[in-house]
Amino acid sequence: MATVSAPALFQFDQVQVVVGDRSVLEGVDAVIPDGGISVLVGPSGSGKSTMLRLCNRLVVPTAGRVLFRGEDLADSDPLSHRRRVGMVFQQPVPFGGTVRDNLRVAAPGATRERMLRALDRAHLPAVMLERPAGELSGGECQRACLARTLVTEPEVLLMDEPTSALDEQARLALEGLARKLAGDGVPVVWVTHDLDQVGRLADHVIVMAEGRVIASGAASDRALEAHLPAPAEARAGG
Repeated sequence: MATVSAPALFQFDQVQVVVGDRSVLEGVDAVIPDGGISVLVGPSGSGKSTMLRLCNRLVVPTAGRVLFRGEDLADSDPLSHRRRVGMVFQQPVPFGGTVRDNLRVAAPGATRERMLRALDRAHLPAVMLERPAGELSGGECQRACLARTLVTEPEVLLMDEPTSALDEQARLALEGLARKLAGDGVPVVWVTHDLDQVGRLADHVIVMAEGRVIASGAASDRALEAHLPAPAEARAGG
């Protein structure tokens, strides 16, 4: 009897994204597996952040289609989908008020217990609920924004260079949180320009250049190394 494989987390079929007169993505075919941490890496302007934003409909394809667990995202409700697929951005942007107020923006009906669970998953103590968001350090602010995403209890977490503005201690702490979430069954898709971070985090790697996927596979696949950007290119980010 034939084995039926589970659908990918995300599948890109001949995806094109055109902005103005510029093609940001061109004919992208890619599969992101449903589990662990998948890392998108490539030089500045390669299209990796656009790929990530396609995953929760912040960007829609000009042509082609993006599937989420086998379902075409064109048929999904964007707000409902974004509750299932949360996103953490490069620069944390807290809203006014306390951390509690920030969590309520994401999940207005969240109970105190649910808020505390989100803080705990982001490695923040309960007393943080009443802290003014504008007084948080850079690392605390990024974790508070992570908690704001986690309070919606997403099935998937997208992270767009979330550690680029953090010091080493905060960066490693956030990487550890991502690894814990992936271990708890929440797949993570992470964009980075840091090749050392790729080595520390990735279970699966997708390498991009000039709006195309040029290589992908398990992080243990030594053949991927030939396609990774040079360190100077990688540091350019984008």
